[in-house]
Amino acid sequence: MASALPSVSELDAAELVEMAGNTEDLVIIDVRSAAEFESLHIRGSYNVPLPLLSEHTGRLAERLGSRVVLVCQSGVRAEQARGHLAGAGVDGALVLTGGVPAFAAAGGDVVRGAQRWSLERQVRMAAGSLMVTGLAGGRFVSPKVRLLAGAIGVGLTFSAATNTCAMGQALSKMPWNRTAAEPTAQSAISQLPAAR
Repeated sequence: MASALPSVSELDAAELVEMAGNTEDLVIIDVRSAAEFESLHIRGSYNVPLPLLSEHTGRLAERLGSRVVLVCQSGVRAEQARGHLAGAGVDGALVLTGGVPAFAAAGGDVVRGAQRWSLERQVRMAAGSLMVTGLAGGRFVSPKVRLLAGAIGVGLTFSAATNTCAMGQALSKMPWNRTAAEPTAQSAISQLPAAR
């Protein structure tokens, strides 16, 4: 027997843990990269990376019913996906608060694979390293090197203001983040159950 989804746009991890075992028509879409999905994902979830979802929102929306939960690492990419789907008529999609790690911490059924750093952690490491390099280089090499730290600060501010991340998009294309095969539009859409 299916239970009703709450009428809010966010869903707590503990609520999803409870719902996941009691509903057969719930569709959980993981919008992280294939490499992130491979390292840890909710059992039974479908991998549709955010760039793919953004590009083929209409086709995906046709396939989805009203019982959709979007997940990522923290909730930021899932919220972006929710916005895309809402624009295509899927108004009831929910975003898992705290992402897949929160679901795992709440005792949810997850599949663990090869462990990698999350994309958000890689962004923090890259941004922090570049800022330290800019500040140290400005002190010991040339004051002009401090511009690197300033540019990273501007990029982070822009990222927060627009809820996008150019550094994350660039890092997602790095070889260590592409070890798993990214799904194609056809494979992502065909894996989803037909809307009821």
